[in-house]
Amino acid sequence: MSIPSISDVRKHLIADPGKPFDLSSRDSGDRSLFEDKSLAKTSLKKDAAVINELKDILYAEKKRSILVVLQGMDTAGKSGTIKSVFADTTPLGMEVKAFKAPSSNELARDYLWRIHNAVPKKGHVGIFDRSHYEDVLVVKVRGFASPEDIEKRYEQINAFEEHLSENGVTIVKCMLNIGYEEQGIRLRERLEEQHKYWKFNPADLDDRALWKDYMSAYETAVQRCSTKHSPWYVIPSDSRTRRSAMIARLVRGALEEMDLSWPKSDYRLEDFDFS
Repeated sequence: MSIPSISDVRKHLIADPGKPFDLSSRDSGDRSLFEDKSLAKTSLKKDAAVINELKDILYAEKKRSILVVLQGMDTAGKSGTIKSVFADTTPLGMEVKAFKAPSSNELARDYLWRIHNAVPKKGHVGIFDRSHYEDVLVVKVRGFASPEDIEKRYEQINAFEEHLSENGVTIVKCMLNIGYEEQGIRLRERLEEQHKYWKFNPADLDDRALWKDYMSAYETAVQRCSTKHSPWYVIPSDSRTRRSAMIARLVRGALEEMDLSWPKSDYRLEDFDFS
């Protein structure tokens, strides 16, 4: 049994742009890419090392950037993905942004303002823990904006992401698809295991009670905003290790496709005296 190719991982996980998308057809417990958990661990370790190497070249070039968007229900593993996929990554050139409820200052501006401010600099790897998609997910489910405003946002988001891609930002969007039962197990763990106490928020149970509404909102967001320049990948996330291994494959593939190279020096060795 071998590590699945990046091409095969993409084909298996992508929500094909322009085609109908049914979230219920995506098994959150799907293990077909990594039936063997040990193989997933091996793949993850190898890819994490390569990601670090490519990140250093990206930083040296300072011409382009990459943005990894992690979106999913509570306990889906957004922070766990960051910890494992970028386990070997040095801090230089890394930007991680966790989006919470918007502040009064952010609410006084358009909903994409705080997102654009967090887009990674040239040469950097940016990671969004939640993202602009909150504005067509929780905002939609909770009724914080009118249906008319929500409807406009899908095309606004597509235009925003196209603008980024045309200006040197490669976007890797991952929907962490966790099952209802698995989420229940992980929420209970937050009150059973001391090192997870800090993660528990009773409000998470309020969102859990609206599961069907959230799944419908996710399905629409993926359907409407999976584009050629920025497709969605739907990641089976009931297995933490396999989830991270799949995302690492996608991130590595995106960096390799950038065809990065170390910049040439503006100086010549013979022009300097090091004696």
